[in-house]
Amino acid sequence: MSLSAILEDTPVNIDNRSSRLWKPKQVLFTPAALEQPFGQQIYERVSKLQLPVELLKSNRLTGIRGESERETYQLAKQTMAVVVAPPSAFRLQPIPPSADFQFHLAEGCPAHCQYCYLAGSLQGPPVVRVFANLPSILDNTFAYHKPGKRTTFEASCYTDPLSIEHLTGSLSASIRHFGSQKNAQLRWVTKYSQVDSLLDLPHFGNTRCRISLNAEVVAKRLEGGTASISARLAALRKLALPHSQGGGSYPVGIVLAPIMPIPDWQMHYIDLLNRIQETLEFDCDLTFELISHRFTPGSKDVLLEWYPNTSLDMNEANRSVKYNKFGGQKFVYSADTMKNLRKFFENQLALRFPKAPILYWT
Repeated sequence: MSLSAILEDTPVNIDNRSSRLWKPKQVLFTPAALEQPFGQQIYERVSKLQLPVELLKSNRLTGIRGESERETYQLAKQTMAVVVAPPSAFRLQPIPPSADFQFHLAEGCPAHCQYCYLAGSLQGPPVVRVFANLPSILDNTFAYHKPGKRTTFEASCYTDPLSIEHLTGSLSASIRHFGSQKNAQLRWVTKYSQVDSLLDLPHFGNTRCRISLNAEVVAKRLEGGTASISARLAALRKLALPHSQGGGSYPVGIVLAPIMPIPDWQMHYIDLLNRIQETLEFDCDLTFELISHRFTPGSKDVLLEWYPNTSLDMNEANRSVKYNKFGGQKFVYSADTMKNLRKFFENQLALRFPKAPILYWT
């Protein structure tokens, strides 16, 4: 049964749960990671949490494959591996329209979003790989500063940084790093809610914290292991309010994604926008990013292996095809559907948040 069919018969009940702190069932450390001072700090963190730790004999990850793709997925999603980022991690790539460049604290995410954009993008099982050489990765960003303008750096392309912050401290380290710079900004986004440890960091306005939101019914059906919309909104409010240190409140953002034309979609998204408006009833530095649902043939195959009973609509017959510069296919909504969705959100946001720019629609 499709998500659309399910939603037609599903009452909307507000979910107030907060995401539990992720506790992997195994934490693997490579020898190279333990040679890094930051790797040692992560080792101390997970040891204090009494998580099962295995010190690997080589820098190759082992013990993360099951007898089937589904079993491999389940095992990998319960594993955090602390490794050293490869040389390619130091060759930063542009990531328009989100930011000037992307860099990575980690690769992989503990959430179970059935539309996961990482599906098919990363090699091997979906283990959360945390980079022990983060200080070197952060120092490398200096080489990419653009003269005369603020350069933006996205840290959420391959992971949800807040989901692993209690285990790694990587996000806090990144916020402190960018807090010391005058011409660069860190950007990160999350579906989690445990932001208290970030509130008094010395960010000095150089980090924009964004919360990913969706209609209640979509979040409950398709975003397993994440915080509820209510908990995310509470986290957003905390970040946007003034704090005692670090130059006051954070610049914040809302990523509406992936936007879907589900049955009665206007009603569901108006409810979400009403809740956002109630949450941010004060002036704050706020932006919006609007992302419609899309998938590739490769990501669809992977997602159906991970979630064989998914209700997510990935019927190519209902989509238009777009091609990237390398000839790769991407299935998006029809031009008329995209036009209607975009017009709706642009009008609603202009009425409710006239000072908050929409950075892009895609």
